[in-house]
Amino acid sequence: MRSGALPVIATLTSLWNRVFGLLGRASMYRLVLFALAALTAIAFALSFTGQLSPDPVELVVSLVVLVIAITVVDAVAQRILHRQWRIESALITAFILLFVLRPTLEPLGLVGIAVAGAVASASKYVLAWQGRHIFNPAAVGATVLTVLSIWLPDLGTSWWWVGSPLLAVPVVIAGLLVLLRTEKVRVVGLFLIVAVVVGLVRTLTQVQAAGLDFDLGMTLSQLLLSSPFLFLGAFMLSEPLTLPPRRWQQAVVAVVVGVLAGWPISLGEITLGQERALLIGNLVAFLFAMRTAVRLTIVERTAITPSVRELSFRAERPVKFAPGQYLELEVPHPHPDARGTRREFSILSSPAELPIVRIAMREGSQSSYKKALAAVVPGDELSITGIWGDFVLPRKTSTPVLMVAAGIGVTPFVSQLRHLKLAGEPRDVVFVYVASGAEELAFRGDLEAAGIPVIVVTRDDPQALPEGWRWAGGERLTAESLLALVPDIAQRHVYVSGPPALIASLAPALDKAKGITTDAFSGY
Repeated sequence: MRSGALPVIATLTSLWNRVFGLLGRASMYRLVLFALAALTAIAFALSFTGQLSPDPVELVVSLVVLVIAITVVDAVAQRILHRQWRIESALITAFILLFVLRPTLEPLGLVGIAVAGAVASASKYVLAWQGRHIFNPAAVGATVLTVLSIWLPDLGTSWWWVGSPLLAVPVVIAGLLVLLRTEKVRVVGLFLIVAVVVGLVRTLTQVQAAGLDFDLGMTLSQLLLSSPFLFLGAFMLSEPLTLPPRRWQQAVVAVVVGVLAGWPISLGEITLGQERALLIGNLVAFLFAMRTAVRLTIVERTAITPSVRELSFRAERPVKFAPGQYLELEVPHPHPDARGTRREFSILSSPAELPIVRIAMREGSQSSYKKALAAVVPGDELSITGIWGDFVLPRKTSTPVLMVAAGIGVTPFVSQLRHLKLAGEPRDVVFVYVASGAEELAFRGDLEAAGIPVIVVTRDDPQALPEGWRWAGGERLTAESLLALVPDIAQRHVYVSGPPALIASLAPALDKAKGITTDAFSGY
């Protein structure tokens, strides 16, 4: 690599770390809402200047009707179920439906839009399993309206006017920010590839059957810029609540939706394209892992280090997870900040410890969520609202592993090491532990019990380290120092759990590894 390129790469890396960090501070709901609001503003501006159909007045009126219909149903349902109302969720559904349906000023058409919004909102509570909706709400509302339009055409139908070349770039930019935040870039990328390839095959087949010439460039341009694929993938398929927990399962869903969206199957008056394709994908995801909300009762809060606390819960029913996965914990509280009432935590305990479930949190943040979590006491009840993650050890136990943890990033490794010990499963593991100071080396007992070599990177000497442990000095961990500390990294599958900045800085060393799995976090 030329030395002149190094400053540019360093600048881009710094910019990437800053963007990733900013995305991590925003709640998923708030980020998606801002992205959709920005797209709506751009669409309105293009419509106002006559470059984009529909009419700007149609857009405003249709959006108002959607917001009213959805918020009314949401408010009633939440009051009946005694849940906290989330305005972000209602607005997100309204914005998505605005881009999917045909905006209008016709009275019957506005009734159809209101029906679609109300059905979409109601589906979150009616088409649900153990407190989690099964289907994408906007897709349900659009599908019901399309079916009703068979008998009442004036009600309107799905139109997907967002599939316009003028909106393609804004959709890509806004969608990419959302996908980076939800870590669904690869899943949606796979969907796009499948949908476009299947669409090309479908078009080629139809053109040849009609005896016409096939223009590859024009067809490809239409599929990417004039179809709803980009919006469908970025803002609907990517919804975490309707995706299965494992990456390979998500890939299957992406392929199913891509095939059906790229080659809509005719069912008489309607087809299995776009939103119907997504609903089928949602059903496949549900069958993979029947999502459930599990009630937890807090049993104990334990100080592990000056800033780390372990929280132990008793689950009301079995919780299925693999060591290294994370859970989403809901802590309802008044006046939540921009990131809402749910956060993700790596599971600290082993599956063998059930029904006890453990997590760890770092104190110090002043977020409304962390304040609420710090206030819970033994006997209080909270809920797990999902379990996800592919941060799991290789199936082949003979694969050497390198674990790199920074601070609270040690938690998924504790679960894995506890499980290995309880299961009596031998593995070749080297552990590199980065902490701000010796007093912040959490879960030393678990690491020592695992009987693995541990390399400690702290600014001060930890003193009296267990046998097999060594202090690597007070300098920060870099790609060069990691290669020096673990010279056989090329033979190991590397797992890194820590802030995005650390993962980015270690990239040159990680690229030499046999395999890489990362678990980035940005605080809560």
